[in-house]
Amino acid sequence: MKRPCLRDIVELVGGEFSGDGALEIEGVKTLADAGLTDISFLGNPKYAAQVDASHACAVLVSRKHPADSQRFVRVDDPYVALAMILTKWFSAIPGPAVGVSPLASVAASARLGNGVAIGPFVSIGENAEIGDDCVVFDGCSIGAGARIGSGSVLYPNVTIYHGCILGERNIVHAGAVIGSDGFGFATTGGRHMKIPQIGIVRVGDDVEIGASTTIDRAALGETVIGDGTKIDNLVQVGHNVRVGKHCFLVSMSGIAGSSELGDYCVLAGQAGLVGHIKLGDQVVVTAQSAVTKDWEGPIQLSGSPARPLGDKMRSDASLARLPKQLERMKALEKRVAELERKLADKGE
Repeated sequence: MKRPCLRDIVELVGGEFSGDGALEIEGVKTLADAGLTDISFLGNPKYAAQVDASHACAVLVSRKHPADSQRFVRVDDPYVALAMILTKWFSAIPGPAVGVSPLASVAASARLGNGVAIGPFVSIGENAEIGDDCVVFDGCSIGAGARIGSGSVLYPNVTIYHGCILGERNIVHAGAVIGSDGFGFATTGGRHMKIPQIGIVRVGDDVEIGASTTIDRAALGETVIGDGTKIDNLVQVGHNVRVGKHCFLVSMSGIAGSSELGDYCVLAGQAGLVGHIKLGDQVVVTAQSAVTKDWEGPIQLSGSPARPLGDKMRSDASLARLPKQLERMKALEKRVAELERKLADKGE
């Protein structure tokens, strides 16, 4: 693809720019790494001091940025503008060619859409459906009756179990497993009897699923991931969980079976939910917190067990003061003991 000129970029992001719009942009880099043909961005004010030293020919900045320069492309949100530029001109990833690799195994009853690219050593089961313009990298396994929506990308060694459904424009990173059995057992006579997991996983549109993440199929019914939700690497979603729209599940977070998240929820790194609880819309759970009961949103939760962030901060502040309070208590106890001894000596 032909590289854009600055004029093209400014038009795409709806920016304001007073410099040379004919300059051709060869790359997008950080302020520290950018060269004379690169565009950069200032998304965090703490890096403002790097702008003057940067060699970038243009810098995306907020419209409210106080300094001025002919290099500045002023936009509403530099991060959003950056995402738009990268998506349009700089995000192409080498993948399998359009068509089906002769080294792939595709069941005769499987249905492939137009423009699909199926890499080597891919296995596609009976009655599976792959939508238009999907890209399936090498080593993926797509089970019988599974459906993948148009425009989706499955990176190497993704496993989609039988019957599971992915919406359109999904991105599933390497090693993710969608539709493995939920952790369901009934204990009888001192032994654990497996409860067959006969449900499916249903993933909405525009969902991204990180590397080595696992989403378990439902015991009965569906495990559901809502439209627009973004899931990081190494996340565990248990059986019959329902995740709302546009949520963030950050690395190493986990949701036990049959719990529900509303829309726009955030689970930060290593946050966890016990089973059979419900969070409302816009609930944010901070890192390493454990949620043990229902909460309505919007709210920020922290700690183990999780509680409102303000309560957690006040509790932490009290604990931080505890050593000094103990020292004062020991000093007071010592003074009282001395006074008692003096009174005893006086016979009072």
